[in-house]
Amino acid sequence: MLRRILDSPWTYFGLAAVLVLVAVASMFEIQVPSRPKGTVDDFLALQDRDDLNVVFIVIDTLRADHLGSYGYERGTSPNMDLLVSRGVRFANVEAQSSWTKTSMASLWTGVFPPRTGVTRFHHAIPDGARLPAEILLEAGFKTAGLWRNGWVAPNFGFGRGFESYYRAHDTQIARRELEAHRPGQAIGGTDEDLTQAAREYLRSYGHERFFLYVHYMDVHQFAYDQEAADLGFGTRHMDAYDAAIHWTDRNVAWVLAELEELDLFEKTLVVIASDHGEAFFEHDIEGHARDLYRETTEVPLLFIPPFILDEGIVVEPLVRNVDVWPTILDMLGLPPLAGADGQSLLPMIVAAGRGQEVVAPEPAIAFLDTHWGRTEEEPNPLISVRRGGKRLLLRPEKDHTEAYDIDADPGEQENLADAEDAPAWVGTLSDEGRGWYELEPAWGAAPEVVIDDMYKEQLKALGYVVK
Repeated sequence: MLRRILDSPWTYFGLAAVLVLVAVASMFEIQVPSRPKGTVDDFLALQDRDDLNVVFIVIDTLRADHLGSYGYERGTSPNMDLLVSRGVRFANVEAQSSWTKTSMASLWTGVFPPRTGVTRFHHAIPDGARLPAEILLEAGFKTAGLWRNGWVAPNFGFGRGFESYYRAHDTQIARRELEAHRPGQAIGGTDEDLTQAAREYLRSYGHERFFLYVHYMDVHQFAYDQEAADLGFGTRHMDAYDAAIHWTDRNVAWVLAELEELDLFEKTLVVIASDHGEAFFEHDIEGHARDLYRETTEVPLLFIPPFILDEGIVVEPLVRNVDVWPTILDMLGLPPLAGADGQSLLPMIVAAGRGQEVVAPEPAIAFLDTHWGRTEEEPNPLISVRRGGKRLLLRPEKDHTEAYDIDADPGEQENLADAEDAPAWVGTLSDEGRGWYELEPAWGAAPEVVIDDMYKEQLKALGYVVK
């Protein structure tokens, strides 16, 4: 009877809380797991393995500069910091939008937003796009996705290639009460529900080769438990945000501790990423999905290999979220994403690990239709072009340009496009931005999904305005 229940992907997740044998209530900071020691050359040997699994964790709304490994002074992320100290950290990563759906469409396809065509609230990933989960499924992986953000729901095309694609709801188990500080209604469940479902998935299918995607949401909701509250960060929105990072960091540790307990860590590649950041009035806005400044587009990217490096590798040059899956597929020795704008970062990892020159893929393109949720209004596109320490923001329909020298002005406060003696790179990046904007979508126009009132209310619960 139990076997029949577990064989149904739509029911076993709901029973995960009951079946978990190790209580999540036991709090701990993960120690560096007992994986074998490795070197940078072992990254090149991963594609020869036939036992390598993938755990891909997306922490929604996580900006890079609020993690300890990126220089943050608060203890928000002790577990991830410790793990990446023996792994690979990309120091400068650009997400492809400050809104989840557009950003995640680019992350999964490896294609910049103007070419995915997924820019408005009713858009779905075109049928012609082949997603990583489809490639992994064809290669013999068990595939499962766990999520709580409605923008990555299967009706928008994000479930393709997953044998199980499950939206975790409140399991009604006895667990910590969380404080949520995000305006709007609370969405169902917490990240603990995802964590428990992920642990049970590993217990049920860890003996097979698997790909597990976990999309955490409590940082987006500024939700955290009493232990995070006891850190005493403060009472501002940013303080609640930091406490939520600490709570989610522990959830990540619980999933990875399960890998350790099941002797799976030494044959699992763990990748931790984010779809976008969060603003705290650096440019007179709090939140995201409204602009493309650094605070909403710079995200972390951590690779935790199935071995321990004596010293972690830090890749300094700018990379993009469109590079994430070309890199993972390259490490696995699997076919690449067809027509991707992204590139494998494996050569950069190897070069950085050997102390050689690291050549960055460029440019980094980000895109946001600031009217994405307003069906009655025409598109209002905003495009960002970044090369190294230079960023240009362009509104093609309004002929408005902003340009920032990030190296000299990291807060992006001095608009060089308004200067009488604007540097030459402003014109160069402006032309490049218009070129990207004018490109046709790679797979034709994005399909449009009819969203009923109930689903709109669920999306509004995330704090978004959808009209």
